[in-house]
Amino acid sequence: MILKDKVIIVTGGSGLIGKAILEDICKKGGLAINADINVQSDLEKKVINVDITNQESIVDAINQINKYFGKIDGLVNNAYPRTKDWGAKFEDISFTSWQENVDIQMNSTFYFCQQALAVMTNQSFGSIVNIGSIYGVVGNDFTLYEDYGGTSPAAYAAIKGGIINLTRYLASYYGPHNIRINCVSPGGILDEKNQHPSFISKYNRKVPMRRMGSPDDIAPAVSFMLSDEAKYITGQNLIVDGGWTTI
Repeated sequence: MILKDKVIIVTGGSGLIGKAILEDICKKGGLAINADINVQSDLEKKVINVDITNQESIVDAINQINKYFGKIDGLVNNAYPRTKDWGAKFEDISFTSWQENVDIQMNSTFYFCQQALAVMTNQSFGSIVNIGSIYGVVGNDFTLYEDYGGTSPAAYAAIKGGIINLTRYLASYYGPHNIRINCVSPGGILDEKNQHPSFISKYNRKVPMRRMGSPDDIAPAVSFMLSDEAKYITGQNLIVDGGWTTI
């Protein structure tokens, strides 16, 4: 019960990884709040409707949660909105699309952090976990996509790399306030409905553990970073990738 009675917001809690994070927090005694655009607000049931691309929606959600629970112990920036042309090849990305994805992914993470940190500073405690990616750390292996003409979005690498270094900045800035900010960076997560069989096969052959990750591989790492068991860990990027970045 390492998260007993901790009030923790998880953005995008209705998604693939988000659901696992919510479940793991609850399993470990925490009060996990699903902050998602696809839910109806009911704080008694620990759900709140929030559009992370809208500043007023973020402020309102933070204020409601803080008022209802009397504190905010943790925040997980997990939501992953993107434009309809997400996945276009680099030469086909419009400048407008690039700007919009940076805004709705990285800039929304900045603003959610800023608003939550105002509450945490007043409390003199708190922990934030930003979800990064291996492709915010290392370059892309484009051989994974050759058989079917796919690609990995350029904005994804830029945004996740930016979030990882923003995490380091915030950890340094808010350390004196007894607030910790860390990243968890997943490797490839199996999603057979949305992944080409060739991609899965090639990924499995390359990664040292010979399989793609699952959401329940990632969630315990997030819970650990939120917990007091990580009370002297801040500014770190915990990579959970089956060994992908070691080779």
